[in-house]
Amino acid sequence: MDFINAIILGIVEGLTEFLPISSTGHLIIVNQWIAFDENFTKVFDIVIQFGAILAVVLYFWDRLYPFSKKKNKMEKKNIISIWYKTLLGVIPALIIGGLWGSKIEELLFKPEVVALSLFVGGIILIAIEKRKTYSEINNINSLSYSKAFIIGIIQCLAMIPGTSRSAATIVGAMLLGTSRLVAVEFSFFLAVPTIFAATCHSLLKSSIPFQAHELLLLATGLLVSFLVAWGVISSLMAYISRHNFKPFGYYRIILGFLVLLLFSLK
Repeated sequence: MDFINAIILGIVEGLTEFLPISSTGHLIIVNQWIAFDENFTKVFDIVIQFGAILAVVLYFWDRLYPFSKKKNKMEKKNIISIWYKTLLGVIPALIIGGLWGSKIEELLFKPEVVALSLFVGGIILIAIEKRKTYSEINNINSLSYSKAFIIGIIQCLAMIPGTSRSAATIVGAMLLGTSRLVAVEFSFFLAVPTIFAATCHSLLKSSIPFQAHELLLLATGLLVSFLVAWGVISSLMAYISRHNFKPFGYYRIILGFLVLLLFSLK
């Protein structure tokens, strides 16, 4: 049964990590019925995110690996620039998360906060898509370092449970003038160091003496998350070329009500 739980949670993580709908909100709901003991569940929910970022790295490998002999000097320079912008963008999250992450989680990890974040984030997504604006940044190489850093600051809003890291970065990027494609791509790239740092921090501060069984559960969830996230990334890249984010906004609003209903009935 534990491995079935690991598979289900891996599917939920892989499906929701890169969509602007809050993986935390979904895991909170699913964890009401499917979970391990409290301490291991917290670690598990964070570690399986690593599978999702592996999917990003491999899916965008050609865009992120600058040392291929097939690339010319300018292409290599552009890729290195993407990494510099990504690392610059993750600095605010590392600082704020390192200093106050645990306190923020302690104070705000409540159903009411998650529901409100989902609801407000849904309204913002819908409002942004109703704007009639021209995207001035249609290529990630045109994204300035200053704007990459500002997006990184906005990403820190995702420390409020239910906000969604991808929603925060996508909304922030679009407000700064990027196209949907650039917003989503930079959100993907920014996820790599952000989630990697969160995973390492969770493992380092965990006092759980992992046995073979727990390690196998983590590996199972991580693998499932990787496979599902790969499919989600591919589908999302195709989706945004023809559609907008309004459906995700409406979905968040509905999910917010469901979270409130679920915990009001307990």
